[in-house]
Amino acid sequence: MRENKRRSFLKNLGIAGLGTLLTPPIKAMAAIRSESLALPLSCSTGPLKITILQTTDVHCQIHPHDELFWENEKIAFRRTGGYARLATLFKAHRKQNPHTFIVDTGDMFQGSELSVKTTGEALVPILNTLQYDLFLPGNWEVIYGKKKMQHLLGSLHAPKVCANMYHDLGDGKKGELIFPPYFIWQVAGVKIGFLGYTDPLVPIRQSPNYSKGIFYAKPEENLAHYIDVLRNQEKCAYVIMLAHLGLSQQIALANMDECAGLDYILGGDTHERVRKPIQCKYAKVVEPGAFGSFVGKLELTIDNGRITNDTYQLMEVRTKDIQPDAAMDTVINEKEIPFRQGINEIVGYSTLPLYRYFVVENPIDTMILTALHWKFPEIDICLSNGFRFCQPNTTPDKTGNIPITHAYIFDMLPVDSTVRTAKITGRQLTEWLEKELNNVFAKDASKRLGGWVIKFKGMKMSFNAFAEMGKRVKELTVGGKEVDLDKYYTILACERDGDPEDMLCRIKGVKDAANTTTTLHQLMYIYLKENSPVTPVPELNAKILDAPQLLLSQVTGVDYKFT
Repeated sequence: MRENKRRSFLKNLGIAGLGTLLTPPIKAMAAIRSESLALPLSCSTGPLKITILQTTDVHCQIHPHDELFWENEKIAFRRTGGYARLATLFKAHRKQNPHTFIVDTGDMFQGSELSVKTTGEALVPILNTLQYDLFLPGNWEVIYGKKKMQHLLGSLHAPKVCANMYHDLGDGKKGELIFPPYFIWQVAGVKIGFLGYTDPLVPIRQSPNYSKGIFYAKPEENLAHYIDVLRNQEKCAYVIMLAHLGLSQQIALANMDECAGLDYILGGDTHERVRKPIQCKYAKVVEPGAFGSFVGKLELTIDNGRITNDTYQLMEVRTKDIQPDAAMDTVINEKEIPFRQGINEIVGYSTLPLYRYFVVENPIDTMILTALHWKFPEIDICLSNGFRFCQPNTTPDKTGNIPITHAYIFDMLPVDSTVRTAKITGRQLTEWLEKELNNVFAKDASKRLGGWVIKFKGMKMSFNAFAEMGKRVKELTVGGKEVDLDKYYTILACERDGDPEDMLCRIKGVKDAANTTTTLHQLMYIYLKENSPVTPVPELNAKILDAPQLLLSQVTGVDYKFT
């Protein structure tokens, strides 16, 4: 009874995220969950397997959905995901192995109409029903602002970790960590340490006001310190980083000396599907796709107080193979019913499958750009950000076409930004394109911002992705004519909350910037109503010269292929 009380206390301590293995302040704090069954750390009980499951970048996709696969050098679609299926899968693994630990590494509150309508609140009971053991905030957790992020994450039962998000004191000064930097899972006589790091480029990648009040540091600034704490002070047998940095940056980090002593990086952000762990100098790196379509499964073998083996598997959450969990269905229905009529309203149709998986061009962005050009034909160049999120939509209804629902507009464009116009010179345009291409294809992975190639209509560009910085653009035309470096062109993009008045789509020094009276959602509703069914065939506005046009990943130099 005494041991049960002790374990209950420790579990509650972990849930609160306020366990003080070390002394305050918070940057020296950690939480611990114990499943040691009162075994001393040196106790030998024979080989035992423990399981760590990972989801990431689910982006509030609570229902099964179409998913894109690249098989036999062509596209294939299957039905995957849904939180009710994830709940079934989690329960099955916990039943099979009580020593199972489940983590989510971010982007759990952004990406759907239900999330927007409830500012993330509807996702809290859903995530809590899944009984995760640990969370890491992703780059999109800040979408509703710092205070709302703290409220949403604080409402989750499991602890959170992040060692590089600080309270911003202003003037470039950082205060205390917002979340504990690490968590320790004590299981079967050993300690497993979990460190957390999220993308320090959030204020650049997203609207600056989203993350106002947060100071982000680079992981390498304190990574070696916390690895040392976990290894040498806390005597962890295995150290895992939960990361939301993007696969390229996670690979780069795993090759840095600061990473010595780290065993694994369970990554996120770029929606990559790593089926075979990428062995780097100091650690193995994986990333388990997105939208709840996959679960990463890391199995560790414990023998005589040591980790003697690790195996990894990327599991596909196929809806036809997994029955939905009834309890989870009940929670989802309760939260969704008040909004379901609007969510399921059909606003238009497409004759083609809609997806956003290729680095250069995709049907979803083609549809958005066509709508922008239709509404603003006088503008020279229409731009659409290089977003990754949005699950495919491929299933026709009784009309023979693919329905586009109200909810799918939110899936494509979770932020209903105002359309903004400005003027730039051909020189500014060229220099900006070089920077944007470097953000995607930089040889130095630490300089990649995490998105894909910016999408556009009204100009055409051919480029070498893997050329040197500033030498990628080989040909650029606007309105069918070679770009004039001294001429002013009109451009159109979405407003970013918190950007300077003279900035548009990360282009600095634009002239005559002004908001229109149109938002992206309003535009899509009107366009689809008047033009459905649409046929958004990519127009080859951006032509890649040194890689396949249907490039699925910008990760290079390692044994990895997106499938």
